[in-house]
Amino acid sequence: MTIKPQFFDARDGVRLAWREMGAGAPILLLHGLFSNAEVNWIKFGTAARVAEAGYRVIMPDLRVHGSSDAPHEPEHYPPDVLVQDLEDLVAHLDLADFDLGGFSLGARTSVRAVVAGMRPKRLILGGMGLAGLAGWAKRGQFFQRVIADYDTAKRGDDTWMSIQFMKTMKIDRVAARLLLDSFTDTTPDMLAALTMPTLVVCGDQDQDNGSAGDLVAALPDARLSTIPGTHMSSVTRPELGEAIAAFLAA
Repeated sequence: MTIKPQFFDARDGVRLAWREMGAGAPILLLHGLFSNAEVNWIKFGTAARVAEAGYRVIMPDLRVHGSSDAPHEPEHYPPDVLVQDLEDLVAHLDLADFDLGGFSLGARTSVRAVVAGMRPKRLILGGMGLAGLAGWAKRGQFFQRVIADYDTAKRGDDTWMSIQFMKTMKIDRVAARLLLDSFTDTTPDMLAALTMPTLVVCGDQDQDNGSAGDLVAALPDARLSTIPGTHMSSVTRPELGEAIAAFLAA
């Protein structure tokens, strides 16, 4: 299924895209790094499953990804720029009562938005562990190497798979490097802001962002759903949509 994007301008004038599916209570779902809404949520049926449960599924393409613009000027990448973009989309759509979730980078961005004051009814954090929030510096260094090794990495290198994904997704490396520098850490004490019911959903072979169990233990009101897969493969599984739909129905 292909869904045509809609567009709006962020506060700095950058043109950003989002897609929608379904009708009902709104839920915002944010994709992972180097992915987009189409691949992360639509292609493998996750959005359709959530929409079937009675939700208006709103899926932005994050800045530098998908159908959204990827400017090269550093002034377009202040700290937590993706949180600003999310705030602008919520304002553009005039959403007052909504759920929020994301996978990997989308989960990080969702957490950062709540820390900044956003108050969704419920929160869904996919492919995320405690270290992926509090230890971004180490993870960020890996992705900076992915960009640096883009033309030289060989099969078997630890950056190889991420580089192939970047190439498939046609990611702009200049813009991606600037975006990576805009990310900030979420220290464990900041997690007290996440008072809403939270689902942490993670593949049984996914340790890319640390322990999902440790993240659940650090949150005031969280539950863990373990689904099959690695960090890359778990988003392709029907169990992801089922876990989200079950959480929303609880």
